[in-house]
Amino acid sequence: MQAISVQQPWAFGIARGVKAVSNQSLPTAYRGPLLIHASMRVDLKACDSPHIQAAGWDPRDPLATIGAVIAIAELTDVCSAATRDEPCDCGPWADPGAYHWRLTSVRALPRPIVALGRPDIWEPKPTLVIGVQAMLEAQAARLVQQD
Repeated sequence: MQAISVQQPWAFGIARGVKAVSNQSLPTAYRGPLLIHASMRVDLKACDSPHIQAAGWDPRDPLATIGAVIAIAELTDVCSAATRDEPCDCGPWADPGAYHWRLTSVRALPRPIVALGRPDIWEPKPTLVIGVQAMLEAQAARLVQQD
């Protein structure tokens, strides 16, 4: 499993399942589970973005926290068309000139897990991975009991 740190409110958009791409300056060969870590940096101008507002941005929401893992997704593809000034179909969240890391099967965590992030893609500590897995298993068990 790998992780990526994303500035708020973009991490919020991913965690809410509406932002299906993460714009990155570099590609990656990695495919698979990817922890979404909300970095300690906030893009204040982006908080007023129509896309972020449509995602339900609320700074009081636990998914709006900083310095914590807030979701897990599957990194399924990396589109490089925009880096070659070619059109792509990555949607309204895709920035021109960036690599578009395509994210699917996004699951927001029930509560953030505080962690230190890093620039670029990084390998989370085993204790962090275990904590995320335990939280998701407990959430799934609660959903089964409710049925």
